[in-house]
Amino acid sequence: MPTDFATALANTAAAVNQMLDDLLPTAAGPEGRVVEAMRYAALDGGKRFRPFLVCAGADIMGVDANNALRTAAAIEMVHCYSLIHDDLPAMDNDDLRRGRPTVHKHWDEATAILAGDALLTRAFEVLAEKATNPIAEIRTTLVADLAKAAGAAGMVGGQMVDLAAPSLGLDVNGLTHLQALKTGALIAFSASAGAILKGDAEARLALHAYGLDLGLAFQVTDDILDVEGLSGEIGKTPGKDKAAGKPTFVSQLGLGGAKTLARSLTERAVGHLDRFADQARLLRQAAVFVLERKS
Repeated sequence: MPTDFATALANTAAAVNQMLDDLLPTAAGPEGRVVEAMRYAALDGGKRFRPFLVCAGADIMGVDANNALRTAAAIEMVHCYSLIHDDLPAMDNDDLRRGRPTVHKHWDEATAILAGDALLTRAFEVLAEKATNPIAEIRTTLVADLAKAAGAAGMVGGQMVDLAAPSLGLDVNGLTHLQALKTGALIAFSASAGAILKGDAEARLALHAYGLDLGLAFQVTDDILDVEGLSGEIGKTPGKDKAAGKPTFVSQLGLGGAKTLARSLTERAVGHLDRFADQARLLRQAAVFVLERKS
């Protein structure tokens, strides 16, 4: 991979977009509508940060690039499914995602639900195929770890807590638990996927720890952007959490305290990369990107 983060992120995004295009071909007949909605959600020009973490970690481990890209595309499908469902009126009720109308606004709620369901299941199909890795045990580990990161012990569980958050009186510890599930679990899996593909247990633990701290820093920065960001920059409606009465790291710690926490988490994340020396330079740059991002 290139040695500078911006180029590596752009190159990964282009390669993953091509992989997603290949893995989500158009379909004829009435079912083609849901495939169009899947492609609308998945091929919409996002930063592809989670796929970047997969590919950067895989590069450290010397993993085949095609195996890494297929894994990265599967994770992006799960991420896009979660965004479709999070935006629905029954959940966050958002009109904008990545600067465009959300799937249920562009299509309808039923199509959005089905598109999300189909992206989730397609992701596991991709990971289970031999083209992702020739070793069955590694494919099984990928499937099991992604299922945990995406399910009730991870992203879905975090979303459930998030929906109930206005009535729970969450303190900083409660928010940390919520976001470790909702955001951190999938980012941690993304960071560790390269080590899983390689079959390196020690590297997997280090990269997973890096991803957990990075994921929490990502969410703290999200809370900051919800206060400071502009709709045209962040690609979604700012101020939604405050309007909904949801506790955030900013509401609990203040803007300055949230920024201090984000810096501390970023430093801790980078500390987990020491064993990889200069090979982890892109992941270190990714941590700086999380801290300084504007969208």
